[in-house]
Amino acid sequence: MSAIRLFGLPTDINSSFERGAAAGPAAIRAELRSERGNLASELGPEIGTDIAFCDDGDLPLVEDTPRDDAMIRRHVALVHGNGEIPIALGGDHAVSFPLIAATAERFGPLNILHIDAHPDLYDDFGGNPRSHASPFARICEAGHAARLVQVGIRTMNSHCRAQAARFGVEVVPMAAFVPETVPVLDGPLYISIDLDGLDPSAAPGVAHPEPGGLTVRELIAVLHRQRAPIVGADIVEYNPSRDVGGVTAIVGAKLVRELAALIDRNGAAGH
Repeated sequence: MSAIRLFGLPTDINSSFERGAAAGPAAIRAELRSERGNLASELGPEIGTDIAFCDDGDLPLVEDTPRDDAMIRRHVALVHGNGEIPIALGGDHAVSFPLIAATAERFGPLNILHIDAHPDLYDDFGGNPRSHASPFARICEAGHAARLVQVGIRTMNSHCRAQAARFGVEVVPMAAFVPETVPVLDGPLYISIDLDGLDPSAAPGVAHPEPGGLTVRELIAVLHRQRAPIVGADIVEYNPSRDVGGVTAIVGAKLVRELAALIDRNGAAGH
């Protein structure tokens, strides 16, 4: 049985189009605890009852990227040092770099399942190498990814195709997508979910909506097929100002429950 630690990363300083994702963690957390639902997962267990679960709240980030990166890395190291597994709520996708760097520092290069409409492989987007469009370029450059599988991508330009080839990224095509086309990865496994990987009909509350994405059912099927020990996860890019009826927050809260149950089912990776 794995203990889960949830924490929020309220920053969108590295967003390239519009800000707003800093408000995401609080909104997902509120929906997670809303009386309109419950804490059960589709795998069966309930977080906080069958699954040991602690919410640390939001880290006091200051929107200074080097300082925030250091704070995030320290917190991940603390969580792993306690024998627990972190689930982080963004914030923009730039936060995945320090999250994964700190996790790889403990476990070595990771197998990463990345859900997104965008590959986030830009070498330098808009003059910012730490842009939310660039975290997986930084992750690969640093040697933190033993294997990177990207699912939901439907915005590949020539630069990102070249970057994917350079880093050996495996992109699962969205055309004729079925969950069975996604590899079942070995551990240690890290899962990063950008909510714009979902179709905008399911998750409108994102800054960069892209038609033709995953359904919630397809994403859950992809997650449930994974059997390896999971050493960390994040859910990022929720922008409440873009949401409709709070439906994206509801999806985010559901994904917290499903990730926690999956982590618990798959077991520890040997802290």
